[in-house]
Amino acid sequence: MYYGRNLYPWVMVRLLPPMAPVVFARFDNLCDAKSYVQPLKRLMPDAKFLIFFDISLPMDQE
Repeated sequence: MYYGRNLYPWVMVRLLPPMAPVVFARFDNLCDAKSYVQPLKRLMPDAKFLIFFDISLPMDQE
């Protein structure tokens, strides 16, 4: 895992039905992620967003 990913474990993904999900933002806490998604939902009411905690293993441990 890269150092930057350790600093920003909360990941925001936009779900696009025919394509793969797109990771477009990372946050250091859940509150910031939820605050960021609120205006996005107002601007794009039909868009679907997912916030999750990234616990992926470092490359040498996979």
